Amino acid sequence: MFQRVAIQTEDFDVSQELNALRAQDLRVGAVCSFVGTVRDTRALTGIATDEVQAMALEHYPGMTEKSIEAMIDEAHKRFDFYAARVVHRVGHLLPADQIVFVAVTSAHRGESFRACEFLMDYLKTQAPFWKKEQTPQGAQWVDARVSDDAALARWGIEVNNG
Repeated sequence: MFQRVAIQTEDFDVSQELNALRAQDLRVGAVCSFVGTVRDTRALTGIATDEVQAMALEHYPGMTEKSIEAMIDEAHKRFDFYAARVVHRVGHLLPADQIVFVAVTSAHRGESFRACEFLMDYLKTQAPFWKKEQTPQGAQWVDARVSDDAALARWGIEVNNG
C-alpha cells in the first residue's frame, strides 16, 4: 500500500516522490507539488530579520502522522483528487535544506492545485511540529504567524494554536 505520510530526518528526492505518487495510475492528468525549504533569515511581522544558522524540528511520533493523515482525509472531502503524499523532515536542518514536500494527483490541474494549497495551509498551522531557529543571538522557538492562521481560515477551518 502507498504510504501517504512520511516523517523523516533524511532528505527526500522530489523526482522519486512524484514518480511513486503517480506510479502506473493512468487516470492522472495533473500533479501539483510544493517543496518548502529552510530560509536563512527569520520572518518577523513580514520583514526578514536575524540570520538563521540552523533549524531544529521536533515532533510527537505517531501523533504527527495521524494528524497529517486526518488532514489528507479532510482534503479528500473537499477536493476531487486521486492521491496525496506528504513528507516532512525533522531534526537538524540548515538554510536551503528541503523541509517539506506536498504533492497531489488528480484528473485536472484545478483540483490538484487547490488540494495541494489546502494541505500546505493546514500543515503550516495544525501539524504538531515544534521549530527552533538558531541565530547569532541564540536559539528561539518559532511562533505561529497570523498570516498562516489567515491562510487556513480562508478554507473555513478554525485555527487551533493552543
